[in-house]
Amino acid sequence: MTDRVALVTGGSSGIGEQTALRLQAAGLTTYAVARRVDRMTRLAESGVTTFAMDVTDDASMAGGIGRILDEHGRVDVLVNNAGYGSYGAVENVPIDEARRQFEVNVFGLARLVQLVTPRMREQRSGRIINISSVGGKFYEPLGAWYHATKFAVEGFSDSLRLELAPYGIRVVIVEPGPIRTEWNTIARDGLVASSAGTAYERHAEGVRARIESGEAPAVSSGPDVVAKAITKAATARRPKTRYPVGRGARSIVTARRLLPDRALDAVIGRLYS
Repeated sequence: MTDRVALVTGGSSGIGEQTALRLQAAGLTTYAVARRVDRMTRLAESGVTTFAMDVTDDASMAGGIGRILDEHGRVDVLVNNAGYGSYGAVENVPIDEARRQFEVNVFGLARLVQLVTPRMREQRSGRIINISSVGGKFYEPLGAWYHATKFAVEGFSDSLRLELAPYGIRVVIVEPGPIRTEWNTIARDGLVASSAGTAYERHAEGVRARIESGEAPAVSSGPDVVAKAITKAATARRPKTRYPVGRGARSIVTARRLLPDRALDAVIGRLYS
């Protein structure tokens, strides 16, 4: 696979870092990008090419894809991993923050798809792997903006899969369950900050505690579990359309499919009270 070129966004830590290492080890020429290049030293030392990219900046994204095409003439695998969780009551989260959540989690992902698709279509081959979440299947109180972005990624990816299939481009959705990464800290901190001194402060403490408990090894997985699934999706001759991955991921997806809304509301309400 040494002639195949992969790009991983959000490569500075967690799932992105582990994925870049695994793709490089699998024989793909691998690029990893993030806003902070200084956090990707380990990747660079392992042979991964790293550079800065901001998925909320069109010039940054276009320039990055242009660089890869100039150096290799192709992009075979795009792993849209960059993202974060913005938590807080809809009433309290500033609308500019809500827009930023969509810019990072949805529109940045979509713009990179636009940038790589023409060359993949010319090649009549390619793999677009969008990192969604079990949060694109179920919901939590005080998580409306985050879950809205992941529901959007699910619908976007399903439509895109049919759109690009005639050109030999496969679209895959990876749906991690609870994963031990810095995502949890960022989500908790944002939740506490947006809820302090509001009517939702007490409720926010229950949600914060639930997010924190989700980091326990008994109920969560390390990021390498997700990286393995992404690598499988990138290298399999016929990848699955979806990969629920990590402890509890399949159970959550199954519960959402089987339980009526009122029953699931009651379960989630008890968990986050």
